[in-house]
This record gives sequence, structure tokens and C-alpha cells, in this order.
Amino acid sequence: MSVGGPSTFLDVAVRLAETAAPIARKYFRTPLDIEAKADASPVTVADKEIEAALRSVLRNTVPDHGIFGEEQEPERLDADYVWVIDPIDGTRSFSIGKPLFGTLIGLTYKGTPILGILDNPVLKERWIGCKDRPTLFNGKEARVRTCPDIARAWLSATTPHMFHGKALTAFDALKAKVRHTVYGCDCNAYGYLAGGYLDLVCEADLKPYDFVALVPIVEGAGGVMTDWRGKPLGFKTDGRVIAAGDKALHAQALKALKG
Repeated sequence: MSVGGPSTFLDVAVRLAETAAPIARKYFRTPLDIEAKADASPVTVADKEIEAALRSVLRNTVPDHGIFGEEQEPERLDADYVWVIDPIDGTRSFSIGKPLFGTLIGLTYKGTPILGILDNPVLKERWIGCKDRPTLFNGKEARVRTCPDIARAWLSATTPHMFHGKALTAFDALKAKVRHTVYGCDCNAYGYLAGGYLDLVCEADLKPYDFVALVPIVEGAGGVMTDWRGKPLGFKTDGRVIAAGDKALHAQALKALKG
């Protein structure tokens, strides 16, 4: 199945990004009440308002499609096409005025990610990934860089605090093999990898809305993105994700994670 056929789906995704952007900019670096959700993660009025607006667009344009978002209950998850949205990935960064956050808009077909947008409305940076098409960054083709040696690789994770128990042991083993490790980029790290600025992104404890949109972006730029066992990502993924710009590096990273 190719996204090249129903190009209107890409049009819908772009419309969603354009809907979210002005709302995010309206609230960025303004006084915000930060609530704690049941899992203790933060949420703001911006998260809620953006998701409500995106769901409204989807209900009006593709009413037979499913929706899986962070802030509201899922809708029609048994549909062939399911939109997976994170209104603000990086709410902690957003809340303190740090511009490394993004709106994630993904589309799956029978559980497989086929379309994704990562939009940073403050930095005005947008990555678009479509199955069977090259990834675009602000309209120009993005491409990963070659790095077949793990000892030369730059690794990113949102925070070291996302790893616990055996996952922390595995991440530390990977971190010990790379040249440098950086933190704090949230979803933007996957865009940087797709653009050839990073080599690895390794994370844990993610939900589908955290990664579905990013898979087509990484893969369309020539990279690889799987779970820690090397399996394709989907709704049943255990939340452990590894992305690499180089296939040989991906294999080395998987080996390091296994210990």
C-alpha cells in the first residue's frame, strides 16, 4: 500500500500541522497552568486545545478513519486507517519556554506507519515522511549520514530518566560504546537524525503517539527505526525504540542493547 495513491491524506496531514501551529505559538512562553495527569506527566491547555482542534479536522475530513491521541480517548481503532497524534511532544520543554518540542501527526494503515509529520512551529521546522517517498525538511529532501562504526556515533535520548531496571542497563551498555551522548531534544532528535546530524536515537517508555509519525520520517531519509529487538514498530510495541541513520550501525546498536 502506498501513500502515493491517496495524496489527499498528505493534504490532510499538512492541514493538521497548519491547524496546530498557531495554537502552539499562541501559548508558547506565556503563563501556563501545568496539570499532572494520572501517570504524573504534565499537560497544558495548549496540549488539550491542539488535540481538540485536530480531532475536529479529522472528523470532518476523514470521518471513517480512527484516531489515537494523547489527551482523549481513542476512536475507531479497528479502522484500516488510524491517525496517531501528539499535540505537543515535549510538554516539559514547551512549559519552560524551551523551543525543542513538536506536534506529531502520524497515519497508520492496518497498523503500519505510512505517513508522518514532525512540526516545530516556533523554530518553523517541518519534517514530512511518506511511505515510498523521500523525507522532506522544509520542502527539501533530507538524508541520513553514513556512520558504520558505533565508536564514532552520536547518540540522543530525551532524558536518561526514561530508562529503568534492565532498560537502564542496556542503555548504559549502548552509551558506553558511542562517541557522544546528548539529551533534551524530544522528538526533534529524530528529525536531526533524518537530516544527517545525529546517528542514533534510543528511547524507552514511549507510547504510539510518541513514535508513529517519526517512523516514515526516519525511513524515508534512509534510516532504520525499530524496537530493541529489531522488530517493526506499531501499536503493540513495548515502548523501546531505536533509530539509526546507518543500517550497519543499527545492527551494532541492537547488539549492544542485548548485552
